[in-house]
Amino acid sequence: MRVDLFDFELPDERIALGPAEPRDAARLMVIRPGQEVEDRIVSDLPSLLSRGDVVVFNDTRVIPAQLKGLRRRDEATAHVEATLHMRSGADRWLAFMRPGKRVAVGDRIHFGHDQNSCFLGALDATVIEKGEGGEVLLAFDVSGPFLDEAIRSVGHIPLPPYIASKREDDARDRSDYQTIFAREDGAVAAPTAGLHFTPSLLAALDEAGIERHFVTLHVGAGTFLPVKADDTDAHRMHAEVGHVSEATASAINAAKAQGRRVVAIGTTSLRLLESATGEDGQIAAWSGPTDIFITPGYRFRLVDVLMTNFHLPRSTLFMLVSAFSGLETMRHAYEQAIASGYRFYSYGDSSLLFRADK
Repeated sequence: MRVDLFDFELPDERIALGPAEPRDAARLMVIRPGQEVEDRIVSDLPSLLSRGDVVVFNDTRVIPAQLKGLRRRDEATAHVEATLHMRSGADRWLAFMRPGKRVAVGDRIHFGHDQNSCFLGALDATVIEKGEGGEVLLAFDVSGPFLDEAIRSVGHIPLPPYIASKREDDARDRSDYQTIFAREDGAVAAPTAGLHFTPSLLAALDEAGIERHFVTLHVGAGTFLPVKADDTDAHRMHAEVGHVSEATASAINAAKAQGRRVVAIGTTSLRLLESATGEDGQIAAWSGPTDIFITPGYRFRLVDVLMTNFHLPRSTLFMLVSAFSGLETMRHAYEQAIASGYRFYSYGDSSLLFRADK
């Protein structure tokens, strides 16, 4: 499909720079194909679902994966930034380097150097491969838990570009840009629909008889990359690593057999659930990378309802929601969201989508 079909104008003032307080006070647009949108708030979610529905969250935990450093090559140095996006070994990470033209295979990078300050840490790496679009493979001098601790020490929370271009990350982002149920380290971007949940909202879901389960998809920095191709067939998705347990798969299959709905909290949960589900609609325990790219025409195998924030124009995520509820439905809904002051992107408001083919 032509990528320009997924374009729209978004005023800068609609981009949220911080979360709603409390988190579940954010607005929630309910979108049912063929019906007028409904304006609610996130804390209304239990009343919008049905007893027996199965809600699936992504329990990945964001790590401070943006590293600032110095590239050293002979006597020459240059300031660079690396955003880690997928671990490929005990001592190795794939990363997006900025500016990419400043690094080459064999370069040594000394991380922990922020702007003009002195060297703050001892996290060094070597560029061992270089790909397209500034992507590199870094081999660090430490590995395993020692590398994890070093990244926590010198790293920054990798705010999305549309926020980072307007302000620096701060101490609050370490908690604000994390779900309350995050437990599996590895993401470099938050599963943002999950940011809206509070202990009281989870308790309300339980009281309403709504079942809760967790999967893990370590969201990569590729989620922020624009689609530069003119046609969706020419776009390459970056893989992200995920895990679905046997217990979660069994519970979901039992629910579907009883005619109960599966509600994905966020596009990351949906992408993992769809990756782990066969043509027969049965989900299985699953671990590994997925680069599933969902565009209109995709036949959904498992997920019935999707809660997700408002996404970038021309993004793979706007393509996904257009596949889920219909392109015209979503274009109309986004027009209304912009006109009525909904807050967009990671810290913004949310939506509750129902499938077009249900």
